[in-house]
Amino acid sequence: MMKVLLRGHDYKHEVSELVKVFEKFKKIEFVENEALVDDQSFLLANDVLEENDEYIITSKIKEKNQSSIENIINCRKIVDDTRKMKKILKQKIKLSIYDILSKFYDVAPPWGILTGIRPTKIVHELMEQNLDIQYIREKLKENYRMSEEKIHLVTKIAQIERPFLKENSNDLVSIYVSIPFCPTRCIYCSFPSNPLDQGKNLIKEYLKALLYEIEEVGKILKEHNKRVNTLYIGGGTPTTLNPEELKILIRSLKKHIDLKWVKEITVEAGRPDTITIEKLNVLKDEGIKRISINPQSMNERTLQAIGRSHTAEDIIHSYKMAKEVGFDTINMDMIIGLPGETVQMVENTMKEIEKLNPENMTVHTLAVKKTSKLRQHLNQYPLGEEEEAKKMLEVTQAYARKMGLIPYYMYRQKYMLGNLENIGYAKRGHACIYNIQIMEEKQSIIALGAGAVSKIYYQEENRLERVPNVTNIGHYIARVEEMVERKKKELDHN
Repeated sequence: MMKVLLRGHDYKHEVSELVKVFEKFKKIEFVENEALVDDQSFLLANDVLEENDEYIITSKIKEKNQSSIENIINCRKIVDDTRKMKKILKQKIKLSIYDILSKFYDVAPPWGILTGIRPTKIVHELMEQNLDIQYIREKLKENYRMSEEKIHLVTKIAQIERPFLKENSNDLVSIYVSIPFCPTRCIYCSFPSNPLDQGKNLIKEYLKALLYEIEEVGKILKEHNKRVNTLYIGGGTPTTLNPEELKILIRSLKKHIDLKWVKEITVEAGRPDTITIEKLNVLKDEGIKRISINPQSMNERTLQAIGRSHTAEDIIHSYKMAKEVGFDTINMDMIIGLPGETVQMVENTMKEIEKLNPENMTVHTLAVKKTSKLRQHLNQYPLGEEEEAKKMLEVTQAYARKMGLIPYYMYRQKYMLGNLENIGYAKRGHACIYNIQIMEEKQSIIALGAGAVSKIYYQEENRLERVPNVTNIGHYIARVEEMVERKKKELDHN
């Protein structure tokens, strides 16, 4: 337990998120005064704005009977804007806390003070100032305390993403379509996905509502002269639909939304237990060139433990079948840190993926999400330690290099094992444009279906407005006109 006393500010969220980065502190309690501390671990985070336009930030820490140590930063106030001033204060307080905790506990979390999910956005903001890449690297070290390894990762990825982002304009959008059904629900899943045994009877009505939304949104996009850059059909697992339903969905999108500018269409065929030769042929015949087949693990024991209703052999069979049908790009997802998995088991997964040689691979670090079965029953699932998770990530990086896969996008999530990251890899010419756009948030994403969240980008102000669809399938079916109107209102404003 870490007890924290704030003075001169109320940045509880920022301070608690950073303190949690130091794995020692799973629980944090904010106190009103030092008398409530007793002999527990204690952190004082303090900022004082002086009349002479200087502010002093102090962070003290003491643990039990050990001596306190103190860190003081004096900074000249260089801006009058209140919002900018608060941003600087928050950053300096976090730097002070990071430095003092690192010194006291002799650890240096590799992402430094960063707790957000999109570290590459910082690099892009600096790049937009036409700053030299070496200068940017120095600033990441100085201003965020990132490790050399993470600095190399984010700057390399940002340089790969840059050409795609430079093509963005206010009239260019991407489309996301949600199919919120799966054969079973995995224990780590927090997406709005409905197991087929509960939701199969809703598919027909759901598709009817979705086709209505597609048609109406198509009219809105045409009215606003929007051009579609990428189309991504995800979920859930879109291939839970039967071949005829898939055909109806894709043809509706082609009919009602102008796709002549589209550079990429992706369909998640993530679960091999939903893939058939008939469905693959429908996708190929309708012009789909990129799909995902996601093992998560190639270890049978793990697949059973996480709630997948297929085997490793099913994954291999589905992948080979998709290659025979002729898809240009196949992505494979895997997760490190799954319950009961060891470094050796991760290496086994990577060996099997290497044999298949996919054009894309996405490596996720397990995130224990609040709404997942895993979070609700943590005592039943043994999770690995931070150091083991780091070794697992190193194994995936080594195999990615062997396979000629280059990291092209990345993001982080809350509650991730080891405070690590998710990395997308691709062979040259096979980067997923949609993944880059959704992560960097420099393009509007128009999202259709239950649980889908549109993100409308205001280019001149460099900000997003979220426009969510309701998650519950029944509510979505009943209120689909409202979902259309929400998007129309925001796009009219945009």
